[in-house]
Amino acid sequence: MSGAPAVRTVLGDVPPGDLGVCDSHDHLFLSSPSLPGQELDDPVAAEAELRAFRAVGGGTLVQWTPRGMGRRRAELAACSRRTGVHVVAATGLHQARHYAPEVRAHLLDGLAERFVADLTTAPVRAGLIKTAGAFHGLDDRARYVMTAAAEAHHATGAPIAVHLEQGTGAPQVLDLLCGRLGVPPTSVVLGHLGRDPDGRAHVRVARTGCFLAFDGPSRAHHATDWRLLDLLAGLADAGCAEQLLLGGDTTTAAARASTGGGPGVPHLLTGLRPRLAEEFGEEFVRAVFVTNPARAFAVDWRA
Repeated sequence: MSGAPAVRTVLGDVPPGDLGVCDSHDHLFLSSPSLPGQELDDPVAAEAELRAFRAVGGGTLVQWTPRGMGRRRAELAACSRRTGVHVVAATGLHQARHYAPEVRAHLLDGLAERFVADLTTAPVRAGLIKTAGAFHGLDDRARYVMTAAAEAHHATGAPIAVHLEQGTGAPQVLDLLCGRLGVPPTSVVLGHLGRDPDGRAHVRVARTGCFLAFDGPSRAHHATDWRLLDLLAGLADAGCAEQLLLGGDTTTAAARASTGGGPGVPHLLTGLRPRLAEEFGEEFVRAVFVTNPARAFAVDWRA
């Protein structure tokens, strides 16, 4: 054990207080059969996006791209080194549709051990485990992957980040991970809550103690962006402001600010942050961009 909580970045462990302003859910590299022709696979473009983020005050980007989806860990490390932005990488697995048929079965072999190796012994280490639920619940694959993720969490302490399909299925995810598999809620980050904008459900989920990541405004899910501030206000009023995270979730080349049509990674700070400051004040802004991510991704590493 390290003796003190640290965030595991692609360049090594750093104290949580050194993260600065965080984009808690984004992608610099990503490829999926579900997004043909929109791969994030250009290191020059990735570095440009990080530089643009740094120029507007960004300090850390958490990439949720899991195994088998072109996460490009060596390039992540190079981009982080050249730009001065901390980058946290992921291990884990997404839904089957994000992988070519010929590689799906092989990805499931020795899953927990692979996750642990990515987190502890890989040349460029991951700092979180990405998993994914199904629409309004969990299928057999999701349960299998989450069970492996829980094993890896118990071996290392790593946080588990969960893609909620269309923002649904949070109670089922928490029942499995926290209820049956013994993962502390404070080690779980639920993503895409805003895609199912049920504020009452969000408050119930938040009261379990997990972190809630809202990934907007975003090109792919702009239809629910206009509800974001109301959802955050409801959670803040319910006393859950300390569990909120924000990310841009840039998933296509066309969504990049530097080389695509945007809004890209910088928009989180240039477009959304001023609105949050006006609506909720600077203390709230510091919580969702600085202090909450520092707690969500910091681990007293066991390996």
